[in-house]
Amino acid sequence: MNILWDFDGTIFDTYPTIVKAVKELVENRSVTEEEVLQKMKISSEVAINYFNISKSVFDERFHALEQQLHPKDKPPFPYVEKVLKAANTNVIVTHKGKQSALDILEYYGMHHYFKEIITKDDGYKRKPDRGAYEYLHNKYNIDLVIGDRELDLKPARELGIKTCAFQNKDIEADYHIETYKNFFAVVQK
Repeated sequence: MNILWDFDGTIFDTYPTIVKAVKELVENRSVTEEEVLQKMKISSEVAINYFNISKSVFDERFHALEQQLHPKDKPPFPYVEKVLKAANTNVIVTHKGKQSALDILEYYGMHHYFKEIITKDDGYKRKPDRGAYEYLHNKYNIDLVIGDRELDLKPARELGIKTCAFQNKDIEADYHIETYKNFFAVVQK
């Protein structure tokens, strides 16, 4: 199986650090972490608009704030490595910066699982644009896309690729899993 993965909230439990970084940019300090997480699980654009954060401030400061937080605070989800090991090919499409993604992968010794990693630094339009997915599908014949947000799965559906929603039962997907412990029972039944 050839799998295209989202990074944040799909392979690594980065939402606690993402929420922390976004909260630093929100002027209303009474905003809860749950509110930030709910909006970020849709998209950063939704969060920016909802919390009235300047796009230029977000672009300038968010990634810098998030990257300052140590990879130890961004662990891989339990059992995800079993899925990575079982796949023939793994690739990533993420809005994260290249160095930040590589730092986390290297910290956990997981870089070798991925044949290609497309980040915000590679010049593709942001998801849900399907350009990066189309490129990877043409190169690797992707069988499955795993993500935690609608914008992760929409490009796959447009390309006719099966989808798996991780920890988000509210988005359209061929498969839904809450833990990678159940991946093989659900996806390969």
